[in-house]
Amino acid sequence: MANISNPPYFNLTMFVNIGNYRYPVFVLCLLLYAFIVSANLVIIFVISREKTLHEPMYMFIMCLCINSLYGSAGFFFRFLRDLLFDTHLISRSACLVQVFVIYTYASYELTLLGIMAYDRYVAVCQPLRYHNKITSKVVSILVAFAWIYPVFSIGTCVYMASRLPLCGNKIVKVFCANWNVVKLACVSTALNNLVGMFVTTTGIFLPLAFVLYTYLRIFLVCRKQSSEFKSKVIQSCLPHIVTFVNYSITVFCDISLSRLNIEELNPFLAILLSLEFVVIPTILNPLVYGLKLPEIRKLIFRLLPCSKPGKQTLA
Repeated sequence: MANISNPPYFNLTMFVNIGNYRYPVFVLCLLLYAFIVSANLVIIFVISREKTLHEPMYMFIMCLCINSLYGSAGFFFRFLRDLLFDTHLISRSACLVQVFVIYTYASYELTLLGIMAYDRYVAVCQPLRYHNKITSKVVSILVAFAWIYPVFSIGTCVYMASRLPLCGNKIVKVFCANWNVVKLACVSTALNNLVGMFVTTTGIFLPLAFVLYTYLRIFLVCRKQSSEFKSKVIQSCLPHIVTFVNYSITVFCDISLSRLNIEELNPFLAILLSLEFVVIPTILNPLVYGLKLPEIRKLIFRLLPCSKPGKQTLA
């Protein structure tokens, strides 16, 4: 009876909708994960190897790529395993670990995007004070804060969820999520909801609002400047804007999905929306920064075998 009222396993029920498509989906997802790992490792390698890129903006980009590796590992290792098996049970402890990894990844992504927006704001609006305000010490403190706050905030939510007595074990998703676990509780979850709302506000809405504020200030400064100045600002800020807009959409989709009755949606649409949260940003980050920023793009092409002397062919 104790196992019924407080089950030791969760059942990820959304996998039943994949059916006979599991094997081609497995191959596709394995190739996708290999691309995510390779693309992010290339950016990390280029930035760490090239001393001219040891500047705050590129250090933040490298942190984004490291976070992409962290978040994708927390999702894909379990997801690929579940694609091949008929049963999709996950122990309570493993489920909570996955919740912690995926949501610290998400929170770190947002706090880091907020820090990068501040970096761009100082570079554009206070260029003469940039090197005094964005020092290596300040960068270290900001990155440390971006890591530490999600650990404590998400850790608190996960710990509170782990203490709840549960009356069910079905999670209608392809990975474990905190809200889906809390909804299975047999007791009042008012405190969990309150803490969750605080963490959501400080970890999601405040960084998003701060990014919007900084770009409003940048826009007001650019409005009075020359076309050449605007072009340079756009070239510098566009990758961050694309990343920010993309991640805002994925976060909105995940929050909306967690509040809807997924069983009423088209099963494949529900799966795609679930995957978007943990897959799209990890793919887009290295592509945007690797292809859009000329400093990184040139160094990547320089590393390609076809670009080395002696291997070039005459037209």
